[in-house]
Amino acid sequence: MIPFALAIHTIAAVIWVGGIFFLLVVLRPASASLGDMTRLTLWRAVLDRFFHWVWQCIALLLITGYGVVFFGYDGFASVGLHVHIMQLTGLMMVALFVLLWTRPWQEFCHALDRGDTPAATRALGRLRGFALANLLLGFFTTVLGAIGAFLSY
Repeated sequence: MIPFALAIHTIAAVIWVGGIFFLLVVLRPASASLGDMTRLTLWRAVLDRFFHWVWQCIALLLITGYGVVFFGYDGFASVGLHVHIMQLTGLMMVALFVLLWTRPWQEFCHALDRGDTPAATRALGRLRGFALANLLLGFFTTVLGAIGAFLSY
């Protein structure tokens, strides 16, 4: 059961972090040449779909992560330092996503609904800042998950 939980955990992390990479490295430059309303409407449609997946990934990551720690290793006293750090960075990513969801995402949607293009553009810029922070944390956490067991403390 532990290998299955680790597989689900890894897939959820890849979907979340890979999705952020796609948004920042592929969608942003590809949509830059579009008109403001077209670009903002595209971002809203993409983010709305992606965020539904992120919420599911968060649930799966928390369930499988803590499940492996408590059922596979008998708690945090039995895991390496890298797992403690991964827990910290993972919870930081969740907190950043919740902040992103409650502030710039809501501001972006409300501004777009009002037709306030400048406000929507500003909110999208703030949202991308949160996404960049989560991407960097996600890269760090992913690398730690891949090599952490091989590090000497």
